[in-house]
Amino acid sequence: MLKSVLSGLSRAANALAITANAAGTLVVLALVVILNVDVIARGVFDAPLKGTYEIVQFSVVFIVFLQLADVVRVDRLTRSDGFLNLMHDSRPRLAANMRRIINAVSAIFMALIAWIMFPEALHMWTTQDFFGVPGLFTLPWWPVKLVIASGCALSALIFALKVISAQDRPALIRAPEHDEPAP
Repeated sequence: MLKSVLSGLSRAANALAITANAAGTLVVLALVVILNVDVIARGVFDAPLKGTYEIVQFSVVFIVFLQLADVVRVDRLTRSDGFLNLMHDSRPRLAANMRRIINAVSAIFMALIAWIMFPEALHMWTTQDFFGVPGLFTLPWWPVKLVIASGCALSALIFALKVISAQDRPALIRAPEHDEPAP
């Protein structure tokens, strides 16, 4: 029973992470379009696109926190696993336990960030605080705070599921050019 619940929760978290990653990719594409329009408008018409600076700032935060959970899901979060990989060959149980501890601490930190950011997002929603230059270009703060909170909450859940499921060791990245040729 517990195993099926964890499996279903893991599938749902993975699906959400993949969907958020796709949304982050769409933000990257939109940012490319906006920056190109701004460059063309500056060069050809001597009229820069209003709010490009604010949009770029918001977009970077959106991209990072929309894609964070999927990066955690596929074990590609930037960290040094060299020591754990070396230790895995001689002491696999110790390496697996250390990996679980690291994932548990990561889950706690992500949960704390989400815990702090959700009330801020709700506060920004009610106060309607804006970022930018009034009269020129403004954006509301609450979507940024909500994306940070949601991305961290989903990342915390995925880290916690990794701890519970005792995922032993992520697959090492191997480029095809390093594989042995077939005889």
